[in-house]
Amino acid sequence: MKARSLSCACLFTVSTLLLAAPAMAIKPAGPNAQPAITAAVQAAVDGKGRTPDNVKRDAYRHPAQTLSFFGVEPGKTVVEITPGGGWYSEILAPLLRDKGTYVAAVVDPMAVAEGKARDYQQRGRDGLKKKFAGTPTLYDKAKIVGYDPKAPKFGPDNSADVVLTFRNVHNWRSANQAEGMFKGFYSVLKPGGVLGVVEHRAKADVPADDKSGYVGQAQVIAMAEAAGFKLAGSSEINANPRDTKDHPNGVWTLPPVNNHDAADDAKYKAIGESDRMTLRFVK
Repeated sequence: MKARSLSCACLFTVSTLLLAAPAMAIKPAGPNAQPAITAAVQAAVDGKGRTPDNVKRDAYRHPAQTLSFFGVEPGKTVVEITPGGGWYSEILAPLLRDKGTYVAAVVDPMAVAEGKARDYQQRGRDGLKKKFAGTPTLYDKAKIVGYDPKAPKFGPDNSADVVLTFRNVHNWRSANQAEGMFKGFYSVLKPGGVLGVVEHRAKADVPADDKSGYVGQAQVIAMAEAAGFKLAGSSEINANPRDTKDHPNGVWTLPPVNNHDAADDAKYKAIGESDRMTLRFVK
């Protein structure tokens, strides 16, 4: 009884400390929230080639736990969908350089109508290519694959071990592209392959024309299952209970975009980045 009482007291103390901690110290909680981090993944996260400003985001994005939860490891072919400025590329490319393959799948600018949208995609692709070319010791074996968002194909069928997407589903959903994207993920993955999804989590389902950047977790699961996937696990690694999800400019009100009045800067820094679902699906 004494041991049990002491255990309860310790749990109460830890819980109290976590609740009182600042946003940067938020700890994941819940089922599957603390997967065993592999040594290779931790070494890649600790790599000296990462941008200092990107490293600061680790407190919110938990890359070592997230990649370990998705089963990313050397020897695998990993496709990251629309990697943006290469936040995860800085970890994945070195991790898979000597053993495995890292594929950055970006929108083919020529598949987009001429104008601002094409220019945006071209800048993104050029920026990623420049990043890779600038540090060949890290990125010389990384691949960039262009895809048509209207008919997405990310590589040969049954060729990838893992497909990863970070905070992209809301964009595909608003552009009416989500169904095709999830089908593309299913096609490129080997049988038994893993689809890892991290996305801004709404309080509940949101309408198709929602502009907040958040998506209901049940909605994401339904999209994946409609494409043939089975939900194999969920984690609270990237949860943030401070996120009230009712911000004037949606998820972009929060860091790192910080689309808010300067007077509210401290308020949103205290919240931190968005509350996010972390879902693992299997083909």
